[in-house]
Amino acid sequence: MERFRIAGEARLEGAVEVAGAKNSVLKLMAAALLAEGTTTLRQVPSILDVTFMAQLLDTLGCSVKVDADASTATIAVPAEIGHQCDYELVRKLRASISVLGPLLGRCGQAEVALPGGDNIGSRGLNMHVAGLESMGAKVHIEHGFVIAEAPQGLHGAEVWLDFPSVGATETIMMAAVLAKGTTVIENAAREPEIQDIAAMLNEMGAQIDGAGSPRIEISGVDGLLKPVDHVVVPDRIVSGSWAFAAAITKGDITISNGHAEHLELPLDKLHKAGAEISVLNPGFRVVMRDRPKPVDVVTLPYPGFATDLQAFVIAMNAISDGAAMVTENLFEGRFTFAQELTRLGAQIQTDGHHAVVRGVPRLSGAPVVASDIRAGAALVIAGLAAEGETLVSAAHHVHRGYTDFAGNLRRLGADVTVEPEDTELYWN
Repeated sequence: MERFRIAGEARLEGAVEVAGAKNSVLKLMAAALLAEGTTTLRQVPSILDVTFMAQLLDTLGCSVKVDADASTATIAVPAEIGHQCDYELVRKLRASISVLGPLLGRCGQAEVALPGGDNIGSRGLNMHVAGLESMGAKVHIEHGFVIAEAPQGLHGAEVWLDFPSVGATETIMMAAVLAKGTTVIENAAREPEIQDIAAMLNEMGAQIDGAGSPRIEISGVDGLLKPVDHVVVPDRIVSGSWAFAAAITKGDITISNGHAEHLELPLDKLHKAGAEISVLNPGFRVVMRDRPKPVDVVTLPYPGFATDLQAFVIAMNAISDGAAMVTENLFEGRFTFAQELTRLGAQIQTDGHHAVVRGVPRLSGAPVVASDIRAGAALVIAGLAAEGETLVSAAHHVHRGYTDFAGNLRRLGADVTVEPEDTELYWN
């Protein structure tokens, strides 16, 4: 167990390079199961969740090597793979459910423990299950496991998602690439990570059209796919985190390798808050010279404002010159962060899906606890804008999603260290 120790009243200045997207690389690692041989992923972030996924794939018979220095992961997939995923690994990683589609498509069966991950609210598997059942699978929950079987193989189907779920879109898309016939996903998720997964699957020999639009069409192919060498799309949430960090600390940060086109709405909100945004090639720069202006935000599926950036906009509004409302439409547990931020002196009132934030001139340092990846990172950045010292416990959450977060902050001029913590109270 570790915690962050943050010295307040810091201004971040300099450049930071963004690695591949957490929300893509974990699914790409799962997709490698669809091809016998060695798949190589590049621009892989050095984060705990990659380690967890590598361990999970190892239990299925793969040999996974992650080279943090080279930012690569090589996944050697044998001719015969297992189909059972153990709870002890799955409970650490929500993205572990990503193996369900590839295992069912390749093996005709899969047993995956119900996943864990961030404590941000309920994230059911109903749409995953309904989509797979429409393709001919039999799915049930037993003793904490999702058990799916398709002994005769999967077949194409028309799948309508009640909500553009990223996870359900990925699961159905990866299961459908080896199914007989054509599968159409209507109201599909449109995130850049979905486009990245589809791009790699197509490189592997799949036939997927429409990724990035609400309608994705997958024509099943015979036989296994082939291994590839693929570069992971840069992490737009990490890019956005650094953008808000510049605004919160009245800083000047160049986000190298960040894709501004993946952050149109968040960058527009930052501009309205008073930040100067410059698009570079590649990357972009965010400069904030004065106290931020308050901005209202409503989280929505992509291309709307990402729920994963909600904590950062609340932190910015907490020190803004005025009041704003933030509405969370995706995960009811996200406002746990707001409760911790009030310990730093923020004035926040929550009511259901809404949080009213009244800015104060300055926050004050205090001990706080990270409840998820983004809450932890946002609390660290809020601590940089506070007077005095802030301690953020449960640092493992941040390690799951950010490469060398404290080191990057120090390179930007902050005084942030990671130290041992003598408790297991905060481990989820």
